[in-house]
Amino acid sequence: MNALRLAEALISRASVTPQDGGCQALLAERLQRAGFHCETLVCGPEDFRVTNLWALRRGARPGPTLAFAGHTDVVPTGPLDQWRSDPFAPTHRDGHLYGRGAADMKTSIAAMVVAVEEFVQQHAAHAGAIAFLLTSDEEGPSVDGTVRLVELLQSRGMSLDACIVGEPTSVERLGDMIKNGRRGSLSGKLTVKGIQCHIAYPHLGRNPIHEAAPALAELGDTEWDQGNEYFPPTTWQISNIHGGTGATNVVPGSVEIKFNFRFSTASTPESLQQRLSAILDKHELEYEIDWTLGARPFLTGRGPLAEAASNAIREICGIETELSTTGGTSDGRFIADICAQLLEIGPVNATSHKIDECVDITALPRLSAIYTRILEQLLSA
Repeated sequence: MNALRLAEALISRASVTPQDGGCQALLAERLQRAGFHCETLVCGPEDFRVTNLWALRRGARPGPTLAFAGHTDVVPTGPLDQWRSDPFAPTHRDGHLYGRGAADMKTSIAAMVVAVEEFVQQHAAHAGAIAFLLTSDEEGPSVDGTVRLVELLQSRGMSLDACIVGEPTSVERLGDMIKNGRRGSLSGKLTVKGIQCHIAYPHLGRNPIHEAAPALAELGDTEWDQGNEYFPPTTWQISNIHGGTGATNVVPGSVEIKFNFRFSTASTPESLQQRLSAILDKHELEYEIDWTLGARPFLTGRGPLAEAASNAIREICGIETELSTTGGTSDGRFIADICAQLLEIGPVNATSHKIDECVDITALPRLSAIYTRILEQLLSA
């Protein structure tokens, strides 16, 4: 139960983002004993210091570089009196391990490290290289975490052949779903301008809410794309609308609409921006838009990593896994810039970020075995 013991040690370290709580130092010590060269990269302003770890072990023979990636930071606990046990005191109850980070994603990291330790012990002269990218800035703004590690590798002219991110991806049971991509996220703040006036004299002004309404209706009805084999169609949703002074007798001078695209590889940020602006122009609106590209979509199709993962889950769990691109964004969006194949493989996601976060104890050795089996398929030949 090495994975369980390491997971307990990580959970016991309070590491609310951007704090690492000493998790990466513990992991680096173990990885160094397994032959890894470890580098700690501390980034960010003084009041938001982020700890990152890059670890690399080169094999005895040429081959691909397989990386494991994840985060040691966790979200805040929420009201402590609603937890049945201390969120930073790992607790066993009803066959589950409870604690903040149990599902997202300290058990995955523990399973990864133990898998690598066992693989190296059995295959000291393995091919290729094994790497770790760990950060304490995934649950926060994600500006000084994995993205900084990727920049470091790019500055050295390094890339990865394959990467496994330990995000909790399973739905009902371990291995029933893994992520082979994520949708992109494109947000906008649209300001439609009008002319403020007394509401009793609307002919003296121009109501931007009235003018914007037909355009918003058309945007909501627009089919942006049809998706593809791996992605559902792109969606456009309004998240906030604000207009007016708060008074009931004033036509507002402007209205602000915040919206978001979750888009597939069937569209590009540029094409979505152009099509949205064309609809606004058709309705002859006076407007401004501030765009924010949160993430570009990434996709790993059928190939060596997906095949190895599917085989491992079939052998260890006795089920066929589903490749999926559903859900929000992850740090995989940064790693995809330097990695040809990327999958997210982790435990059941049902309690992530919740009160009494937990994971099935029996899943830990099996998750570690899945990671080990992938290593054997890709690096022991």
